[in-house]
Amino acid sequence: MSDTLPDRLSTDPDSPFYDADVLARNVGIRFKGEEKTNVDEYCVSEGWVRVAVGNSKDRRGRPLTMKLNGPVEPYFREG
Repeated sequence: MSDTLPDRLSTDPDSPFYDADVLARNVGIRFKGEEKTNVDEYCVSEGWVRVAVGNSKDRRGRPLTMKLNGPVEPYFREG
């Protein structure tokens, strides 16, 4: 497997951008230069992340998310 991350990645198994093999390699996200641990989806080329909003759920039981715009830097965590 290569060391390049996809342009867009999601943690939701129902998403077409979900990739279990990549997620298993412990992906980290820097958003606006700050480490984020609650990112559900990101897109580098469009410059946004989707983060969970508290413990709220939608009517299908999935976490409510909010889209934030800014520079996104995905990377593989060591260890």
